[in-house]
Parts: sequence; C-alpha cells; structure tokens
Amino acid sequence: MGLEIGTDEYHTAGEPFRIVTSGVPVPEGATVLDRRSWCQDHLDDVRALLINEPRGHADMYGGFPVPPDTDDGDLGVVFFHKDGFSTACGHGTIALVTWAVDKGRIAAEPNSVTPVTVDVPSGRLRTEATVDHEGRVAAVRFWNVPAYVTGRDIAVDSPWGRFTAHVSYGGAFYASIAVDDAELRPEAGHLTDLIAAGRHIKKALNDHRAVSHDDPRLSGLYGVTFHETLDPSTVPGGTGALVQRNVTVFADGEVDRSPCGSGTSARLAVLQALGHLEPGRRFLNLGVAGGVFEGRIEAMTAADERVLVHTSVSGAAFRTGSARFTRDDRDPLGLGFQLR
Repeated sequence: MGLEIGTDEYHTAGEPFRIVTSGVPVPEGATVLDRRSWCQDHLDDVRALLINEPRGHADMYGGFPVPPDTDDGDLGVVFFHKDGFSTACGHGTIALVTWAVDKGRIAAEPNSVTPVTVDVPSGRLRTEATVDHEGRVAAVRFWNVPAYVTGRDIAVDSPWGRFTAHVSYGGAFYASIAVDDAELRPEAGHLTDLIAAGRHIKKALNDHRAVSHDDPRLSGLYGVTFHETLDPSTVPGGTGALVQRNVTVFADGEVDRSPCGSGTSARLAVLQALGHLEPGRRFLNLGVAGGVFEGRIEAMTAADERVLVHTSVSGAAFRTGSARFTRDDRDPLGLGFQLR
C-alpha cells in the first residue's frame, strides 16, 4: 500500500475545501509563501491524488494547514486546486478558521467574536469567527491584504464578442467582466461557455503588465469573474446594498461554486475605482450555488501612486465529513485523472 492521507471536509457557500490532517510531512519554509514553493516541489503528488478523479473532481479545492509565519500568528495554510497551488483563497480561509474552532485548535467561547490570525501565501490576514450560543461558528470575516486596480478597460476579443476587462489584485489577480448586457450569463446553465470564455480571457491577459507583481510568485492572472448587477429588492437583506451575482473561472477552467472570497476583495477595488461603491455600503456577492458573501470597503490609503482598498469579506462554512484516502501501488490509474 502506498499513500494514506486523512482529511476533514468542508464547504463554503458550496465550494469544497479539503483540509489535509494526516499522512503528509509539514511543508518546509520560513514563510507560508516559501512553504507553497516547497509544496510545489515535494507535495504535488498529494495534491493530484486528492484533487483528481476518482477521489476528487475538476472543481475540487483543498489546503495544507501549516505553522504561521511568526509566533504571534495562529494558523497558516497552503492552498491547492486541480492545476497547482494558489496564492490566496477567501473561501478556504473561512473554512480553515471554522475547522480550527471546531477542532479546538482555536479556543472560542459561546456567544463570542474570536480573533484568529491566518498567514496565507499572499500575506497575513486578520479574521474573526462569530460563534453562536452552542459554540458553533456562524460566520467568519477576513480582512484581506490590500486590493488595488492594475488595469482598466482592457479589450479582449473572443468568439462570444468583445469583452471589457478591469484587472485588480486581491491576493491574486482577477479580471472583472460585466455581462449585464451579454448573452453569456453568470448562471449554471452557461458554465460550459463561461469555462471556455474564462480560459480564452486568461490566455489573452496572462502576460499583460496588469498581472505583474513585484514578487513573480504572485504574478499571472488567476481568475476571470463574470458578473451582473441585481435588483437589491429581489435578494433577502439586499435593501441598501449593491448586489451582484458572479461566476469566477480560475486556474485552468475551474469553476468557483462560492462567490469567490479573494475575488470579492478584488471586485471591491474595481467597484470603488468605477465609483459604484463607497466605504460603508454593503456589497452582497452571490455565487452560482446560491451562497452569498458580504464585502465591505473598510478604508482606503495611497502607496506608490496607487489607491489601496482595504476590504473585509464575510461568509459561512460547514463541515461535510472526513475521509481517509489511499493509493494502492497496484492501481493502474495512479494519482488519478482529469476529464476537463
């Protein structure tokens, strides 16, 4: 018998998050970003085993809990998906904090708001777990690394027509595409075309200067967010909020079932730049599975002639089970396969 790996399973607004709890070495490195590089070199087989069919699927997601960068942190995490290791993940951060409280790794009293400091590859995140009277996590809010716009009104021609992209950073680079007046909709019935369009746009923009970071490990276009604006009155609790629905296609054609946490942060920077959202107004972002994240612009500062938008995003995660995955050395399918 070969590998045997234990996991705890969660979802955030429908997007899975597979947390590796046993069977692998602790990733090495001085920082979580360094540990990500180590995982790329040493744990890609584990990533493939847990993501690929028949144990996973093309839209699976997971993470390796790791130590924080410094002693005053609480948790660290290296994220992974079907094509590699990402630099940021809001839904995964929400799930990880929920798991840490569930497992008693973070002490939290009933009817409390418990602070948790999480290090991710893109930086350190302040989070708060809201715990109900039964000691269960009702929601997690994370304050992301500063978000900012890097490119506006970038035209991309495609078989679906000409798209206009606004590019922003929220721990990873995202291209925002408004489809309010397009035939392509951010709905489940359009996923095949959305995946193809997302791949097309990513290929067109992946070498654009707008997706270049000072640290090359953070460069490149991670996701494409197709979004539309909804009437606030049609959404519970939407009164007074800016309400949108989106489908984010990330990596190589992977679909985020949730509203996309780091993508929501990146969207907030675009909305601020376009004059569509001001600090203090709620942003309700709906995902394709029906889940909602609440985003806020907390503050704005300036650095290097760039407007930095300090954001927070809130959502809820739920445990779906636990598992022990094995790899039989005799299995001709090895680490599995992808059909998309």
